[in-house]
Amino acid sequence: MKIGLDVLGGDYAPNSTILGAIEAQKVLKNDQRIVLIGNEEDSRNRIIEAGVDPLLFDYIHAPENISMHEHPTKAITQKPNSSVAKGFELLKNGEIDSFSSAGNTGAMLVGAMFSVKTIPGVLRPAIATNVPKLKNGYGILLDVGANADCKPEMLNQFAILGSLYSEHVYGVPNPKVGLLNIGEEEEKGNILTISTYPLLKSNPKINFIGNAEGRDLFTDQADVYVCDGYTGNVVLKLAESFYVVTLKKGFKDDFFDRFNYERYGGSPILGVNAPVIIGHGISTPEAIKNMLLLSKDMIESKFIDKIRSAFN
Repeated sequence: MKIGLDVLGGDYAPNSTILGAIEAQKVLKNDQRIVLIGNEEDSRNRIIEAGVDPLLFDYIHAPENISMHEHPTKAITQKPNSSVAKGFELLKNGEIDSFSSAGNTGAMLVGAMFSVKTIPGVLRPAIATNVPKLKNGYGILLDVGANADCKPEMLNQFAILGSLYSEHVYGVPNPKVGLLNIGEEEEKGNILTISTYPLLKSNPKINFIGNAEGRDLFTDQADVYVCDGYTGNVVLKLAESFYVVTLKKGFKDDFFDRFNYERYGGSPILGVNAPVIIGHGISTPEAIKNMLLLSKDMIESKFIDKIRSAFN
């Protein structure tokens, strides 16, 4: 197993990415290798400085970085020696089994679409995120930013992608799917949700339980919540603020601790031909470690094959 990591991606890179990779490697088996994509000499030196054997890792020299403010498509095409472009080249050629980065989200989306491409039958890939449940565990929310505008057929497919992810990566049997909406009744919502409801209701590949309101998001009502990327991103950013608010208010609570992005590391792009995970720009070593371990879980579960079968 070869787990690719963009060493240069993120606000605190390469320090946080290298330290996170070191922590992840301690958990991985000998035949599970992390491939560090960035400035090779600098990466080796940082690993040695940390008192770790540099031979525990594989290296690909890609000295250029795509910053957060660069235009994704232009950067990917104009910077072939960037860590993101090189990572997707390796992924496309099968030299790595997954690719993760805490860098430019747009570049990661564009890179995934241009290199490994969308799985045949999938209209648009979606970005998924974890939603903590009040009792324990996590639900899945998608899309959270890949597609600001959606068609009903896309949301119907997001439901399938989210169900497969919940079942095969998180081990939830027959996950319940809810359509995020402004009311429980079937006729509630805007044009998009009203048109999506009958598609989900008649979809034999999912366990659809109906509309779910915002207040249901952290309950056991559903395991997968489906919405357009605009709505999902607003919800995601609001949810992320809960953990920060609890810290500022000075109280500790296990439920709110599970809003800490470090715990799950990153958000997968579901619907492309290989595991691709986008980390938070402010990713710490702990977040990088968990992003790499999520990559391992996605590879081991043969999740991509499950999607291909569902859309065949």
